[in-house]
Amino acid sequence: MRSTPKPLRHHRILQLAGREPLLTQEDMVRRLAREGMRITQATLSRDIKELGLVKTAEGYSVPAQPGDGPAHGHPLGRMLREFVVEVREAQNLLVIKTTPGSAQPVAAALDAESWPELLGTLGGDDTILAVSSDRKNCRVLGKRIRELMA
Repeated sequence: MRSTPKPLRHHRILQLAGREPLLTQEDMVRRLAREGMRITQATLSRDIKELGLVKTAEGYSVPAQPGDGPAHGHPLGRMLREFVVEVREAQNLLVIKTTPGSAQPVAAALDAESWPELLGTLGGDDTILAVSSDRKNCRVLGKRIRELMA
């Protein structure tokens, strides 16, 4: 069985923890497994540390940090800040450069947002091609991504 790419795994863990506190790591492993992501407890433990999740009486959750706006608390925003290197507009296309091996998980996360200005993405190894219907929507999409990265 193929392991889930780290960026996609991190994105999903942040989504789960952002929605509701997860009592134990075993709960998280089970929730991820139900979604087709097989992960060991050891790997999850490393991911939790890297993501900075905190354990409270209610379970693991994404910490609220002073001064963080909505973009900083958004799981996609964290993923974009960590893996996206450059965003460039070209007519109705957005070319998004990522760190090597991160384009496909980032593209999948962008598609999962179901933004009206994004028709779809194509992710390679370190480049994503995001398609909008026109230049205006491309600018809106580029602005939205840059705001999440800020």
